[in-house]
Amino acid sequence: MSEARERTNRAMLRVRDTLDRDYDQDLDVEALARLVHVSPDHLIRTFRSVFGETPHRYLQRRRVERAMFLLRTTDLDVTEVCLAVGFTSLGTFSGMFSAVVGQSPSEYARHATLPAVPGCFMMAWTRPSTFTHGSPSRPSSPSSPSSPSSSVSEKPDTTSPH
Repeated sequence: MSEARERTNRAMLRVRDTLDRDYDQDLDVEALARLVHVSPDHLIRTFRSVFGETPHRYLQRRRVERAMFLLRTTDLDVTEVCLAVGFTSLGTFSGMFSAVVGQSPSEYARHATLPAVPGCFMMAWTRPSTFTHGSPSRPSSPSSPSSPSSSVSEKPDTTSPH
């Protein structure tokens, strides 16, 4: 691997680690870009080429993953979970959750029982791998990373992943 590619990958890992750690905070692409000393547009393009999705999509999916965990393991209601994972709008949260998981947060909370299996298998089974239920795993059109209410409908990616 070239030195430049390694620097790029490390920078994108730094951004992803920030998204993982601070998913419940109000994050914007400009601040993330400053973190790795690139322009916001360059960050979006590079992050997508490295991880297959934009920083905004990654953040939304991360928030939904955390919400799934909280709905399964706590007695918090949907509104409390919505706020705990960083959403400011219950409507946006419910729509995003439904698009990723395939059912509303309330339905998920009522029916979220997992078999007794090792944690690594449970995480693999419950991790949302696509942004829209039943669509290809690599969405083709990036959405605005600073817009929490961006559309979740995607067109299939017709480009090669490499």
